[in-house]
Amino acid sequence: MSQYDTVSTDRSDDGRVAVVRLDAPDRNNTIDSRMILEFTEAITAADRDGDVQGVVVSATGEMFCAGADLNYLKDVSFEEGTRFMTAYFEALDILRDTGKPVVAGVHGVCAAGGNELVSACDLIVAEESARFTQPEAGVGATAAGGGVQMLPLIVGEKRAKDLLLTGRTLDAEEARAIGLINRVVPEGEGEDRALELVQTIVENNSPQAYRSIKAIVKPWTNFGLVGEEMARELNARVWDSNEFRERAESFLANEEMEPREFDGVRAPDRSED
Repeated sequence: MSQYDTVSTDRSDDGRVAVVRLDAPDRNNTIDSRMILEFTEAITAADRDGDVQGVVVSATGEMFCAGADLNYLKDVSFEEGTRFMTAYFEALDILRDTGKPVVAGVHGVCAAGGNELVSACDLIVAEESARFTQPEAGVGATAAGGGVQMLPLIVGEKRAKDLLLTGRTLDAEEARAIGLINRVVPEGEGEDRALELVQTIVENNSPQAYRSIKAIVKPWTNFGLVGEEMARELNARVWDSNEFRERAESFLANEEMEPREFDGVRAPDRSED
């Protein structure tokens, strides 16, 4: 029985695999401070449990995760934003750090913070209808919760910029083709196939070898996340801006957003004065 409000937990029939689900389907599993703290607690408990040998990350409802909760973020102070980002990065680090295999089983839309969350898992299995996107720039946010940092490492710089700057949506097949996810499976089988993949890893691999492989690979993503503190401060500052709040309000109200001027970083040419 789950002791959480926004996350539910389960075990495989043999008890060896913990299943941690985002469980706030009434708000499309958007991530707020409570969810990220509960998710972190559930993943930490699985890591510490000697009976658990692997983890599946999944979700309830029609949508895997619509990203961070704009209703929450548009009202946070700078200090609240920094605390949220600290907690979020901690969750990503536990997923990358645990010596146990972590496989995400994705269905429906996996957007923004949801995509960053599953990108920190070892492997991603997605149903045919799954969709992946990093649309933060459209609402005035930065995708600096791991998207800006990890996407170039996962899919390459140019593809990452395409996804981050246009906010376009990838279907499951394109996401697999560019290396964002690992496998595409039939509709309704995402969690089950993710569970099967974890069980295959557990049954066929040495635990110490798997843990060592993860530890050796981790510096690769550490390289992208080396500016974690800077990203935390920048994200919190952006959320505390009028531009973000205005665009978030427009998005939530389904209103057309007003274009803004794009300013350069160089001072104007004095010869034009």
